[in-house]
This record gives sequence, C-alpha cells and structure tokens, in this order.
Amino acid sequence: MTDLAPLAADARAWPFEQARAVLKRIERSGMTGDSVIFETGYGPSGLPHIGTFGEVARTAMVRHAFRVLTNDAYPTRLIAFSDDMDGMRKIPGNLPNAHLLEPHLGKPLTDVPDPFGTHEGFAQHNNARLRAFLDSFGFEYEFYSATEQYRSGAFDAVLLRALERFDDIMKVMLPTLGAERQATYSPFLPISPTTGRVLYVPMKAIDAQAGTITFEDEGGTDVTLPVTGGNTKLQWKPDFGMRWAALGVDFEMFGKDHQANAPIYSKICRILGVEPPVQYVYELFLDEHGEKISKTKGNGLAVEEWLAYAPQESLALYMFAKPRTAKRLYFDVIPKAVDEYRQHLEAYPGQSPDQQIENPVWHIHAGQPPEAGASISYALILNLVAAANASTREQVWGFITRYAPDADAAREPFLDRLVDYALAYYADRVKPFKTHRAASAAERSAMEGLIARLKALDPGETDAEVIQTEVYAAGKDAGFENLRDWFKVLYEVLLGQSQGPRFGGLAALYGVPETIALIEAGLRGELVSDHA
Repeated sequence: MTDLAPLAADARAWPFEQARAVLKRIERSGMTGDSVIFETGYGPSGLPHIGTFGEVARTAMVRHAFRVLTNDAYPTRLIAFSDDMDGMRKIPGNLPNAHLLEPHLGKPLTDVPDPFGTHEGFAQHNNARLRAFLDSFGFEYEFYSATEQYRSGAFDAVLLRALERFDDIMKVMLPTLGAERQATYSPFLPISPTTGRVLYVPMKAIDAQAGTITFEDEGGTDVTLPVTGGNTKLQWKPDFGMRWAALGVDFEMFGKDHQANAPIYSKICRILGVEPPVQYVYELFLDEHGEKISKTKGNGLAVEEWLAYAPQESLALYMFAKPRTAKRLYFDVIPKAVDEYRQHLEAYPGQSPDQQIENPVWHIHAGQPPEAGASISYALILNLVAAANASTREQVWGFITRYAPDADAAREPFLDRLVDYALAYYADRVKPFKTHRAASAAERSAMEGLIARLKALDPGETDAEVIQTEVYAAGKDAGFENLRDWFKVLYEVLLGQSQGPRFGGLAALYGVPETIALIEAGLRGELVSDHA
C-alpha cells in the first residue's frame, strides 16, 4: 500500500475523521483483541434493505481509511452481526405459510421454522439472504450470529461479569423506564426450558458466584438456570453494550433512531470493563415529500429498485455523501447520483494525491477507482432514449458510435451498463409519465427559427457547443428574456418533460437531422398524439 498516511492525517473526508477517532481510541485505551474491529449490526426479522447496504458500505469506507491512515500497522476486521436470538414479536405480513409460525411467537428467531422451507429456521433464511446480499457487492466481512455466540459460550465470560455487576446495570437501566416496567425489569432474559420462548420476567434471585438466575417459568414454577451457554440473552440495550465488550468493537455506526440510547450502550460497556467504541450516527432517509421512510408505510426505495436502474457505484456515492444530513431517497435521485459519480470519476486522474483521497470514488473503490471512459452522461443517454423512443440497446449504441466513433461496448463497459439502465429507467419511470404538449404560436415561430439554424449546419455536426450556440441564438431571436423558459419549451414539446440535459449535447448525440425531424414532428403535433 502506498504511504498516504501523512495526507490522511489531515484529510477532511468523513471516513478519515472517523478513522482518526478510532486511532486515538486505540492509542488511549489499547486494542481489546488482536485486531481493530469495525462492526455493523442487522436485525433478521426481515430481509436486508437499503439501510443495510449503506451501513456496511460506509463502515467499509471507514475501515479502509483507517488502514491508509495507519499504513496497515494494525490488522482490521469488519464484523456483520445478526441479532438473531431476539424473540419473534410478530409475524411479518409478507411471508408464505405464516400460519406455521404462530405457535413459535416469542421464540428466538433461529428457533422459528423457515416459512420458505429452505433453511433450518427463519433467521437462518434471512441470514443467508443477508450474506448473499453482502457478497453480491464484494464486501469483505465476517458474519457473526448472536445465537451462535451465546450458545457456543463465546459470550459466557462477559455474561458472568454482567451478572456480577447486575446492580450497576440496573442503576443505568431503571431511570430510563416507566414505573410499571421498573417493577418487572431484568437485563437478563431467560429462555424458557419448557416452551423455548424468550421470557420478559423479573428475577426472583441472582447468584453471581454460581452464575445463575432464578425466575418463574411460564408454567408457574420457579426455575434456576445458568446465564451462560445460551440459556439467557440480554435485553437489547444491555446487549448492545455487552456485545461491544465481548467482541472488542472499536467502531460502529447506527441510525439517528439509536442516538438517544447510545449513552446507555456506552455505560453498559464501561460497566463491563471495556472502553466503548467510536460511534458514528447517521441521518435517516426521507421520501420525496420529506417524510421519514418507513417499512410500514412502504414509502422507501429498495436496493433492488435502485440497482434495476443504476450501477451500485452510484448507490455507494449516495451513501458516501453527507451521511449526517437527511436525504430524500426516491427514484428521481438515481440519474443525478449516477452522473455525480461519473463526474467524480472523470476528475480523479487530474487531481493531486491530497485531492484524490478526498474524492468520493477513492473511498467507493478502496483507493483504486477505474477509468472513467467516454464522457457521456446518464442524463444525456436517458434523454436520447426518450427523443428516439428507443427500445433496444442496438438503437442507442448506433447513436453513440456515430457521435463517438472510438466507443464500443467492449471498451466502454460502464457506458454499456448505463445504456441498459437507461432503457429500463425510461420504460418504467419516464415513458408512462410523459406529457407532451403542443407549441403556442410564439413558441412555434421560435422552433421554426431553430430548425432553420440547424439546417444551416453540417448534418454530421457533433460539436455540442456549436449546436448549443445555435439553440441560444434561436431563443434570443424569438424574444425569450430568460433562456431557461426557452429550453423548458423544447423539453416539454419534444421530450414530454419540464427538464433535460444541455440541448446541444442531446442534439449532437442524437444527430442534427434527427433533431430537426423531432422538432418538425413536435410542430405537427405528432408527439402529443403518439403519447396519447
């Protein structure tokens, strides 16, 4: 690895800020284990989603920044942790064979049957989906199951320590609870030896020396169990801090919905004798109306939906940019994210090393971004597809190779992917909503003037600036004081939308004769009738 540590020491990109915080923690408190641990958590009561991707991608960026900052002086690991020993509280409405799960409510998710019939249990099914999901993006990580950690004895030493410090943990937890819950609260949740359910019951006795708890089982009898060996688990807030202590976690990020509880997690970790990790709180996503995205409302955007219309690099860029700012997550942000990624990629080769490590693509590609390829934007391809009403990649590539003769699918793999994405995005997200309109008399005159100017050009003209100059001149000649209004006319009449790319670039890619024909069709009203 090239020694970029001196540059990383002053880099402003947020992964480096977090990496420096991790290094300070290690220098102050020492390493708990043999590696610096970066952790991300996951609840397997449902399938992995766009937040799961964001959390792992962002954590991977911090891990890489730390490796560069320290010049690989410390071994590092990224752990994807599944909280799969939680009891199933309710049955998700979108599962097959849901009736088979009703007798298993309250049991650890790993002990609930798999309604899909492919794995030993429900959590095992979702864990496999999570791992396949992360593997598809090429993340380097280790998968940990809470059930395996509890039942294998990996957590035993810290659980016994928690039992010894039971009163200290209660002093942290009780003030955060209402009076009714205080009366029955216990940080330890026993697993009923008769029903297998996770029990939320008060403790009748604790014996730190014996390592046991006594409680009333579901049948009404008192039962004494060791807290070790998977016989118990911790309530989720103490569990968070216990996990940090047991695994020696040095860094973890989580959403703003955890922010109020983060001090509790840290206090529990300290009670158990370990300095809590560096924590990074990110903002949650909003829908197009500015409302918080909710699984219940279904107003979010799934990873699969994003990846149907854009490459994963664009999603990674969306996650990289301003994690602590609430961002709207809906379909219209996808093309913009693609082109922002492409712009950063184009800028990278001409930047100095200190600029490069601030560039998002350096973080997205772990310091090895690919070549940018042809400078053709996704927005331009999308509008080309719209103008040509294209339905096949051969049609689109026909225009591209005429515009850029040296470009072909084999030499331009990223551009080739964008063609497929553009066709899909246009078919699903643009074409059904296009609303072409007819031109007014004044607008018609301006467009006829543009036709005359374009006809005066060489039919093979592909210089976008030359064409753009003629478009500007036609708008000025027609008396448009604000040329934005002129371009809006062109977009609404010709493309059926109120916004678009630089018109000169679109015409250069589409072709001057084809652009003239498109304008003439718009003036004849054919585009309106075609849409209808």
